[in-house]
Amino acid sequence: MALTRPPLPPFTFKSALQKVKSAQSLWNTRDPTKISLAYTEDTLWRNRADFVKGREDVEKWLKRKWEREHWYILRKDLFAFTEHKIAVQFFYEWNEKPDASGQWYRTYGLEDWTFAPSGLMYKRMMSGNDLAIRAEERWFNYGPENLSKPEVEPDVENDKEAKERREKAVEAVDHVKIGDEHL
Repeated sequence: MALTRPPLPPFTFKSALQKVKSAQSLWNTRDPTKISLAYTEDTLWRNRADFVKGREDVEKWLKRKWEREHWYILRKDLFAFTEHKIAVQFFYEWNEKPDASGQWYRTYGLEDWTFAPSGLMYKRMMSGNDLAIRAEERWFNYGPENLSKPEVEPDVENDKEAKERREKAVEAVDHVKIGDEHL
């Protein structure tokens, strides 16, 4: 039986937002095995300067990540989408020590996701930057269970002008031709 992970492409605004918030919830579990199942077996990743290929290596990479990033809480917001791609802006906070006595950081960045028809992510390209912060500057002093509602996304489905702008932008993108040499 083939593994699928709804919502499946082609994405709408609502399903793309659902996909982003599902990924946010999944990553906030900090469970490398569970998270790795959201990706195809032959997934391709770039995470900053790390290049990872395959679900098994994703799981190993995530284990190493959370050996050095403690008290991790992540927020992802929908940036843009097409039928099978989603762009995400994210930020997360973490501490360098397991007892939270070390330096706090906030990491900001963007991700570019490409999905297989199964809804599993085939490609993940991430760029991010770490900012050292003081404990009193933290945004997330509570758990990740409070992060599901988008803060900056307009209600595009119910805002006629925003919906028209989005539709025009999608039409314009349809006319852009990108060949394999650009990928």
